[in-house]
Amino acid sequence: MSEVPQEITRILLVDDHPMIRERLVELIVREPDLEVCGEAEDRHEALDLVASTRPGLAIVDLTLKSSLGIELIKDLQARFPEVKVLVVSMQDEMIYAERCLHAGARGYITKQQASRYIMRAIRQVLAGGIYLSETMTRQVLERSMGRPANREPLEIASILTERELQVFEHVGKGFSTKQIADLLTLDIKTIETYRSRIKEKLGLKDGPELLQRAIAWVHRGAG
Repeated sequence: MSEVPQEITRILLVDDHPMIRERLVELIVREPDLEVCGEAEDRHEALDLVASTRPGLAIVDLTLKSSLGIELIKDLQARFPEVKVLVVSMQDEMIYAERCLHAGARGYITKQQASRYIMRAIRQVLAGGIYLSETMTRQVLERSMGRPANREPLEIASILTERELQVFEHVGKGFSTKQIADLLTLDIKTIETYRSRIKEKLGLKDGPELLQRAIAWVHRGAG
């Protein structure tokens, strides 16, 4: 009897760091039933590649070259709902994982965890499941059971837009307005506008109060 050809699942990598993509390729190509069908650095490039290569899975970072990964997730959910999405990001899981799942992602793993658990996450998502770390899964279950939990990080995340949340996090990590503008490839006036909106939404009086709240939020979210 002749062997049935093994079905190959195509995977698209969307990350603006070449070294991260290279490492993911190294891990994926070891699997005989998986192949990397393309690599993209931003949202528009990724959408073009999805249309032309039709991957079964897109692995997406949240911070892309000229856009936000969560906007790409929403685009994929609307235009290519058959493509499953796994987020691999440097961003804190507790703050961002639920947002990504609401946007349409099927899993979330941090880059610190990826080398060890990426294949487990890929397999679980491709099988139709949801992948979260044990810590995040426990937090979700505890909230669903009504157990008390620190809600402030998630409440702040629900108030701010994606870009405002990025700026707020960078403020909490000690970056200046100019540094944040450089990191997000935006001009300084735009960052100042975001800072003003954040202060207004969170009821903060001035810059020092914004800094204090952002630092507390970053440390609380990382705990």
